[in-house]
Amino acid sequence: MPRNEGNLDRALRIIAGIVLIALVFVGPQTNWGWIGIVPLATGLVGFCPLYRLFGINTCPLSQRQG
Repeated sequence: MPRNEGNLDRALRIIAGIVLIALVFVGPQTNWGWIGIVPLATGLVGFCPLYRLFGINTCPLSQRQG
């Protein structure tokens, strides 16, 4: 899987994922917070399947290569 997320994009996804997962334990304590696993996982891996589907690439390194 080639990376298609830039560093800022990855950082924002990781932060958003952690915040959403935290909602399960604090705040409204809703199970909807588990949806935070998706941005957390894609941020950690650096690959977003939806970006590939729509042809989006925010990773400057992979844009130079090909």
